[in-house]
Amino acid sequence: MSLGGQLLFAFAGLIAILSALLTVTQRSPLRAAVALLVHVVSLAGLYLTLHAHLLAAIQLLVYAGAVVVLFVFVIMLIGPGALDVKPDQRGLMVKLLGGATIVMVAGAIAAQVGHAVGIFPGLPGCPEGDTTTLAGECGQFGGVDALSNAIYVGAAIPFELVSVLLLVAIVGAIAVARGHTDAEKKAKDPVELDPRPRSADPNSPDPSGITPAE
Repeated sequence: MSLGGQLLFAFAGLIAILSALLTVTQRSPLRAAVALLVHVVSLAGLYLTLHAHLLAAIQLLVYAGAVVVLFVFVIMLIGPGALDVKPDQRGLMVKLLGGATIVMVAGAIAAQVGHAVGIFPGLPGCPEGDTTTLAGECGQFGGVDALSNAIYVGAAIPFELVSVLLLVAIVGAIAVARGHTDAEKKAKDPVELDPRPRSADPNSPDPSGITPAE
């Protein structure tokens, strides 16, 4: 990696860590969404340092351009109540325990990654004048051809399983959010109201003969 690539990696990695911390520590949902947007952009920079230019573009188009925007729309649709910062009800011990857990997990991950030995494979580029493949892609690392072969050829079954999992999640979300029809409400609460009119006087006897409980 060149000096410029190392500087980009260090800068993008630092921004990714700081924005991730802000995403989970900000009590305002809108500020957390903005921090998530910064984190997504920094991840795209990290992908560029790995010569995965297609993943960097997909990261910006799908996550920054769609997912984060969807989060912001949902926050704004909920209304001003979602933007109100409520006082923290957690005690000091809970905060200390959460902070200690984060430090322990981060230290364990850093210790394992620190012992890893980096392998720097060669990245062959497209030969000059190669027009045998689509747009001269020639299977280069990080390109459309290489990524599609890795996903749709080498990992076709896991890819389809993930799509089935997402389909189940969508169906479950629709089933939870759609509410109940009148027939379902009657089946859930079969007690029918007495259609006969009642007297406005609370001391008058009930025509059904049932006296209300004290």
